[in-house]
Amino acid sequence: MWIIISRLTRQLSLWNLAMKTLLTFVLAGILNSSITAYALDVTETKGLAYYISEFEVTDTEGIKPYSAQVTASFQPYGGRYMVRGGKITSLEGKQDKRMVIIAFDSLEQAKAWYYSERYQSLIPIRQKSATATVYFVEGVSLPLNTQNSH
Repeated sequence: MWIIISRLTRQLSLWNLAMKTLLTFVLAGILNSSITAYALDVTETKGLAYYISEFEVTDTEGIKPYSAQVTASFQPYGGRYMVRGGKITSLEGKQDKRMVIIAFDSLEQAKAWYYSERYQSLIPIRQKSATATVYFVEGVSLPLNTQNSH
């Protein structure tokens, strides 16, 4: 019986070592991909798009219907919050407004959401209850072709 337990323990130890080694290689690959992405030509990427809003609420009660409905308006278009009013640490200049950033897989999806009937019906609520600057910014994601041509 002790021989069987001893062999099983040894096999389990080898299995744990193999899994730790595999995990190390996977994590190293992810880190390498992240570092490499900075050095690659961004023209080879599939672009993301970001809706950015810098705003100041002027009517806390009036903005509530907008806040309650806005997430459901952009989710069907693949939108997801990246930033939603978190603490801002200004490094240069003055930033005293609330910030919201919503990511979309493409500028087309972002525009489809913004100009949708559902979101257009929410804009007057926001405009009545807050002052805002809103815009789209095209971004980059990991390249489709990760071969570095440099």
